[in-house]
Amino acid sequence: MARKPFTPAGINLLAWLGWAMLLLITDQFTKVLIMGYYQLGDSTTVTTFFNIVRVHNSGAAFSFLASAGGWQRWFFTIIGAGAALLMVWLLKKHAGQTLFAFAIASILGGAVGNVIDRVLYGHVVDFLDFHWRGWHFPAFNVADSAITVGAACLILDELLRVRRGR
Repeated sequence: MARKPFTPAGINLLAWLGWAMLLLITDQFTKVLIMGYYQLGDSTTVTTFFNIVRVHNSGAAFSFLASAGGWQRWFFTIIGAGAALLMVWLLKKHAGQTLFAFAIASILGGAVGNVIDRVLYGHVVDFLDFHWRGWHFPAFNVADSAITVGAACLILDELLRVRRGR
């Protein structure tokens, strides 16, 4: 049986999975650096509004369920793994839709990065700390940034799709 040649959608799928992998590698590399150079709670002032800090988050976004007793580690791991499978399927099905696929691949790379942390360490390693006049945004990492950018692009993609439908 002859193999089918790559289709443009297949090439795009590989590119989107490559983008997700690049984000995942960048996320894990930066976390390894932080864990190698910082102890839990250590911080370095970079600017008047930005610090590098080592924080562990055993919950979800904004430490949601962080003190739930440990079950949340596996709960969020299972949700992340299931979401990753769904996102790979979505990429395969919609690889030619550039903005949508970029969004999904970004979320995929970030989600897998945080799932790896939960499996290996029982928590997510966060280190980017922005603050202004006594107000601190919760610390986050490269994976969280990819997820946020991906979510914003999903919203933009939907707004553009609805606008085209008028």
